[in-house]
Amino acid sequence: MKPTIFAAAIATLMATTAYSAPEKYHLDASHSQILFSYSHLGFSTTWGMFAGFEGEIMFDADAPAGSSVSVSMPLNSMFTGWEEREAHFMSPDFFNATEDSMVSFTSTAIEVTGDNTALITGDLSINGVSKPVVLDAVLNQSGEHPMAGKAWLGFNASTKILRSDFGVGKFAPYVGDEVNVMISIEAAKAE
Repeated sequence: MKPTIFAAAIATLMATTAYSAPEKYHLDASHSQILFSYSHLGFSTTWGMFAGFEGEIMFDADAPAGSSVSVSMPLNSMFTGWEEREAHFMSPDFFNATEDSMVSFTSTAIEVTGDNTALITGDLSINGVSKPVVLDAVLNQSGEHPMAGKAWLGFNASTKILRSDFGVGKFAPYVGDEVNVMISIEAAKAE
């Protein structure tokens, strides 16, 4: 009788583990950054960042390939350290931005490449144009946040895009067309 109960318990445990659902995490915008850089005429590298973004990660620790991510941020939250440059970027020369203009990324596939690495393919939408991009991602840490007292995730990711693909190629190739994007995010488990 005991072996039958034990076998039933193991079968139940295996079934529960095999079908665990991804858990929702919300981005912690106060501890997340999206940075970009490009060459300025070959003389220097110009850096910028985005703020005010929001999004969620559906994270499946048992089957990371079944996870997903979606992020969006206001285009006018771009910061480059020089107001005149930011105003020029928002002008018709580049983004022709309105208060409602957004940048967004939605994953379409995740390929696990190591114990804590993955390639995240998704659709990046900028300036009304959507193109597929691949993020080279690293899970920095997963565990309980020491101050918040709940589950937390931390990721870094990087990619390269051509700004001309998104209709903002003015002055290329003199001002670099290739833009390096670096992402570091934290996300808190949803209540």
